Amino acid sequence: MEELDGDPAVTLIPGVNSKKQICFDWGPGEMLVCETAFNKKEKSEMVPGCPFIHIIRKDVDVYSKILRKLFNESHGIFVGLQRIEEELTGKSRKAAAKDQASGRQFSSQVSILSAMELIWNLCEILFIEVAPAGPLLLHLLDWVRLHVCEVDSLLADVLGTGNPSKHESFWNLVTILVLQGRLDEARQMLSREADANPASADMCRILGDLMRTMPILSPGNTQTLTELELKWQHWREECERHLQDNTFAASPALESLCKIMLGDEAALLEQKELLNNWYHFLVTRLLYSHPTVKPIDLHFYAQSSLDMFLGGESSPEPLDNILMAAFEFDIHQVIKECSIALSNWWFVAHLTDLLDHCRLLQSHNLYFGSNMREFLLLEYASGLFSHHSLWQLGVDYFDHCPELGRVSLELHIERIPLNTEQKALKVLRICEQRQMTEQVRSICKILAMKSVRNNRLGSALSWSIRAKDAAFATLVSDRFLRDYCERGCFSDLDLIDNLGPAMMLSDRLTFLGKYREFHRLYGEKRFSDASSLLLSLMTSQIAPRSFWMTLLTDALPLLEQKQVIFSAEQTYELMRCLEDLTSRRLECGEPDAQKPQDDDIETTKVEMLRLALARNLARAIIKEGSLEGS
Repeated sequence: MEELDGDPAVTLIPGVNSKKQICFDWGPGEMLVCETAFNKKEKSEMVPGCPFIHIIRKDVDVYSKILRKLFNESHGIFVGLQRIEEELTGKSRKAAAKDQASGRQFSSQVSILSAMELIWNLCEILFIEVAPAGPLLLHLLDWVRLHVCEVDSLLADVLGTGNPSKHESFWNLVTILVLQGRLDEARQMLSREADANPASADMCRILGDLMRTMPILSPGNTQTLTELELKWQHWREECERHLQDNTFAASPALESLCKIMLGDEAALLEQKELLNNWYHFLVTRLLYSHPTVKPIDLHFYAQSSLDMFLGGESSPEPLDNILMAAFEFDIHQVIKECSIALSNWWFVAHLTDLLDHCRLLQSHNLYFGSNMREFLLLEYASGLFSHHSLWQLGVDYFDHCPELGRVSLELHIERIPLNTEQKALKVLRICEQRQMTEQVRSICKILAMKSVRNNRLGSALSWSIRAKDAAFATLVSDRFLRDYCERGCFSDLDLIDNLGPAMMLSDRLTFLGKYREFHRLYGEKRFSDASSLLLSLMTSQIAPRSFWMTLLTDALPLLEQKQVIFSAEQTYELMRCLEDLTSRRLECGEPDAQKPQDDDIETTKVEMLRLALARNLARAIIKEGSLEGS
């Protein structure tokens, strides 16, 4: 039966009056909280409240500098595991080993990381290795030795003295070695005791022989479990005989060791301080009482060991519940307990992904359209996206969520603050690689707008072209033309000269490119081509009417050339454009709105143009008449 969820933990926010109405808003990785002026009592006076808006983050560990290396390395392992579908068990062990190595480097959070490593290793033994009776106990012994490693420093400390047997912790050391099944090292320590104390030499020798002859199923041994149990029973009877004959009566320490080797529960519980925890007690108890324990019976011994070790004096900790769920082979309960107990989604996301690759979670789908693996990966990736640099790791996690990964990535990537152009290019490259067209356009528009605000017109035009935004390209083109009118020259010539097919994005951009081409032709003294292009810009209505006077002014030098550039027909077209422009301005009353000085300048320009056009028309008619007559 599924265990019911308990009430969620209460989060206290300093400075916020819990009796007042609280306003909040959820974000992708955090929540905004503030007090409101709303009061339930209608006649109560308004009391000044807290003026601050509080940000509550649900995954604060992503902001820990010391965990960044762990996140980065586990990301590489995760991506590698997704690409390789074969030899999953071998890959799982490699992933576990690397995560452990990363975790041990962060001493300030050693407690939580050690707990993660402890759970990870146990899940590897029970769910991935799936060790049968016999080898199962060997794996559990290795598991305990790996995580109860204080004995190594104690061993070095005792052996570092001139006379180890006289060290105050000598017998504690021997006892711990026996509790961990390290009998060869325990025998070596007993031999030192025998050398230093001849009176106990025989007892040490006898106990050492018992340790040496204890039957253990080694990895390379081919004996069956039945043979092992038979040998173990004979060995156990020999231990009991020595105990009944009071062989070790003269040495309470040696007698206690013999009782431990017999699996005496009272003797084991006397060593609570050396055992440290109930799962160490469990493995020692199995070693000396049930060496061929089967996986199916493991949870019975685990539960009884937990009850015996706690003795009703204290309640199980969250870690105890997680380990107990593992011993019960309840994968989903392990993941659930870890999700509740741990402060971030890193561990459960990677563990679930690993188990899913081993085909251990196929039957557990969630009711809202995603399986457990994907749900936890989405949660973990969402937390990464709230960090200013770790968001790049989150992209790969979203990529490997087939159901909701792409949708989640699209929603999160739009919320990344584009503080620098370098960061924006990273985001843009990610979107383009995944063909996220709308996001690419949105990012380009944002960058184009920032460039316009900073008066970087070339960059703005480049981004608007990349976004294929015709309206914004028109806006930037107008800014270029206005800038030309004010300064008399173009900026970012390289960009305008190399627009190519991009100039067809909008009419105004096309005009900008063609107008620049007119200036280039004029500079190359290709006056005939320049005049034809200038006239086509006006007659095709592609040029904005506000820019016609500038174009007509640009025609003045061509009209005053010694040779006739504009034909009579072209001159008539220019005259029509000039009269159209002046009549339209008179109708709209534009000259009245201008300053008197600007009005005089405009009138002078019009008179000069009319005079130049009249001259050119006369010259063109004479030239064309002469050509016809000849």
